Amino acid sequence: MNRISCAGWILLSLCFAADANDDATGKRPNFVFLLADDLGYGDLGCYGRQDIQTPNIDRLAASGVRFTNHYANGPECSPTRVALMTGRYQQWVGGLECAIGTGNVGRYDDAIRLREANDLGLPTEERTLPRMLKEAGYATAIFGKWHLGYEPKFSPDRHGFDQTLYCIGGGMDYFHYLDNIAGYNLFSDGHPVRREGYFTDMIADEGIKYLNEYNSDKPFFLYLPFTCPHFPYQGPNDGQPNPLPLDSPLWIQNEAPPEVYIAMVEHMDKRIGDVLDTIAQQNLSEDTFVIFASDNGGSKSARNEPLSGFKGSAFEGGIRVPAIISKPNVIPAAKVCDQACITFDFTKSIVELAGASEDPKKPLEGIDIITHVMNDQPDFDRTLYWRKQRGEQVWKAVRQGNLKYVAEHNGKRQTDHLFDLAVDISEQHDLSASRSADLQRLRGKYEQWETVVRKNRRGKPSPTK
Repeated sequence: MNRISCAGWILLSLCFAADANDDATGKRPNFVFLLADDLGYGDLGCYGRQDIQTPNIDRLAASGVRFTNHYANGPECSPTRVALMTGRYQQWVGGLECAIGTGNVGRYDDAIRLREANDLGLPTEERTLPRMLKEAGYATAIFGKWHLGYEPKFSPDRHGFDQTLYCIGGGMDYFHYLDNIAGYNLFSDGHPVRREGYFTDMIADEGIKYLNEYNSDKPFFLYLPFTCPHFPYQGPNDGQPNPLPLDSPLWIQNEAPPEVYIAMVEHMDKRIGDVLDTIAQQNLSEDTFVIFASDNGGSKSARNEPLSGFKGSAFEGGIRVPAIISKPNVIPAAKVCDQACITFDFTKSIVELAGASEDPKKPLEGIDIITHVMNDQPDFDRTLYWRKQRGEQVWKAVRQGNLKYVAEHNGKRQTDHLFDLAVDISEQHDLSASRSADLQRLRGKYEQWETVVRKNRRGKPSPTK
């Protein structure tokens, strides 16, 4: 894709800004949010992969803006989804710094405490994105992966979604909807439901049906969080009469058969193409922002090149992910933007463009990234934080400008790193010894942030690791 700098659109941006939320007609934009699961930074054609064909996601990038410095809020599933729903760092909620374990298991101190109290999930007292949009007059729907609480009190219909069909856990058989301890995962409004078919198709078909049947004067927010390419590794033609055996190697996260992984991603791309075609057929394109991203970096089954690290870590490969935004005549076509951004920036943008109101007691922590690219605002330095705990292992990171501090704490030992991402995107040259003052400064910023969010999180205090 030809590279067009953010500074090249100054003359057009005045026109785009006027159309962003259709002020002239009084119409507000629709939003379709497409979220992949464990997709690597380098897994798409528009991000350089040649052995996987993703023409539909690529055409979405060709019609809009592709980000090179977009981050997930967490290196695993649940944390990023919390940040998207709340527009705030997931640490404020408590218990959701790493993915909820299969079968509703807490994986570290806060999560274990909350699980013992039957309270591990996204609480309904949080003012979530769908609730903010619904209160602003939007219709809302989710078809796909939720993974923000097993119990009915955490179900998405209680967070403002009008229509729901979702899996509650991290991974499940794509054809029989059982997880790797044989728990059933397919739900609607807090209740198990029976369906047939490949889950990627089910999500896309529900989204297409929603778009085809939509005849309301209300604008809408359609959230389609795919499970692809999360394990178990099953392509669209891999269905069997019986569920995948619990001891099948296809459940192993880092050992996907390459041909199956490719088939999964290519089929998701095909179905995303069907969703995009439906948006066009229903004459919704000019009224709809389409956002695509991944919830965290790819596992070792993915391709994160040129980044180092994988899902679960705070190295770039665990948290930097593909992201694309498109809306004809508003987002410039074929644009590449290097602005550092993160999942909950989408939340801020959607709330702002929808004319919704946030909770003044819990202000959104992101920036309006859509307006940033739409108005061709200059890129600027940001400070972004990550923390993920599982058991005794804690990953910590802060990026300020191009400098990034990363630490891995395991038991009583902590290893610190410092990288300059402007010249070392692959994090191969540790500067912690040669730039000790910068290391100390960023570590101090991280520790200050960690102290604040963990002191005020939901649940009982625990010692800071």
